[in-house]
Amino acid sequence: MHSQIISKAVRPIIETFFSEDDLSRNLYYISSLPDDIVSCSLKLKDDMVLAGLPYFVEVFKFLGDETLDHDFFKKHEGREIKKLDGEEIHFELPFNVALTGERIALNLLQRASAIASYTKSYVDKAKDKNISILDTRKTTPGHRSLEKYAVRIGGGSNHRLGQTDLWMVKDNHKNFFGGVKEAVEFFQGMNGFYTPIEVEVHNSSEFFDVVELGVKHVMLDNFSPEEIRELIKKKPSDVTIEVSGGIRLSNIDNYLIEGIDAISVGAITYDAPHVDISLKYFKK
Repeated sequence: MHSQIISKAVRPIIETFFSEDDLSRNLYYISSLPDDIVSCSLKLKDDMVLAGLPYFVEVFKFLGDETLDHDFFKKHEGREIKKLDGEEIHFELPFNVALTGERIALNLLQRASAIASYTKSYVDKAKDKNISILDTRKTTPGHRSLEKYAVRIGGGSNHRLGQTDLWMVKDNHKNFFGGVKEAVEFFQGMNGFYTPIEVEVHNSSEFFDVVELGVKHVMLDNFSPEEIRELIKKKPSDVTIEVSGGIRLSNIDNYLIEGIDAISVGAITYDAPHVDISLKYFKK
């Protein structure tokens, strides 16, 4: 049952990726590929947090394989891999399935593992201060579910999966509606009983304005560490503080300030360094 639920969740995305390969153009080629069983070896050739195996498996299941087991691969998901260990994961597939699905499966696995690994680098720095690392909606079109999933595997948290998970009041809202108060009141008028509101602010005056309006979640955008320290001294105990804007691994230490609840980092999804994974197979 667990595998069936994963399949239903992932299958529509996998189908979209295969449409790019346009297999229907050459039926003769597809029907001519031998279906002999081959021994497969997934080679993990970088330090990484391995992520994306549910997507990897579903690529081959989409092509008709019935042998791969999600439970077998589940024990490897989220593991920290060391390049020097030369780790491999072994399994079997029909040759035609392995060859047809290899590139899409590896693309997804490498992308997810890159993001999970990069996320963990931030999480490790922030954990002693009990600060959560959040992603953003700066994801690759068509890959949001994969990339958001990878952030979680890397120990981070998802800010929003979509626009309506949280009413996020940004500068463009303020400009259009005529100010902070008007923008907040517009979203309060949405009557989202369980939908919270967060407001992006750019100075201490805006911060206290939104708190007075009853907003419980505030993003300090492009504040300096010194400004953040001063503001935290005055924040109400029931207000959460998120910090964002130009924060990277190279400067995050400056923002690990007691009292911050979360730091959101767009770079963990759009700038994660590539990891090297390959798939080799041999006829039995």
